[in-house]
Amino acid sequence: MSERIVAFGPVAPPDARVLVLGSMPSAKSLEQGFYYAHPQNAFWRIMAQALDEPFCEDIDGRRALLWRHGIALWDVLESCERVGSLDSAIRKPCLNDFDGLFQRCPCIARVLFNGAFAQRLFMKHCAQYLEGRSWARMPSTSPAYTLSYERKLAQWREGLGL
Repeated sequence: MSERIVAFGPVAPPDARVLVLGSMPSAKSLEQGFYYAHPQNAFWRIMAQALDEPFCEDIDGRRALLWRHGIALWDVLESCERVGSLDSAIRKPCLNDFDGLFQRCPCIARVLFNGAFAQRLFMKHCAQYLEGRSWARMPSTSPAYTLSYERKLAQWREGLGL
């Protein structure tokens, strides 16, 4: 039986220019209390390298990294039912409040989707928020997506405009 899980609030500096969207935090991230906590997920290593910053393992350092570079981070879903961590197991999704986010962060000009599922969800339910903004689907930083780390890093650098 699926249990209802609730995502984290956004990391949203008011001057954010880029928004990175995942689908829903993994079981490991929910357990650890912050985004992309699974040690095999490359998100934080990619962000550090792409932004030419040292890798940081603690939550405050990771949040500060995004704030320094005007990057907001959130998920498309506020809650859902899911067993495990796979996007394919998501049932009864409930969307996050994007009206509120874009009002709080009016400078967001680019939206990056961390993987195809996040993009599909957003396009199906929230595509109107892309009007006037550029966007791109990035390769998932999950270890389940088997593209090489070097290729993921190169595409994320390009997506971030670096």
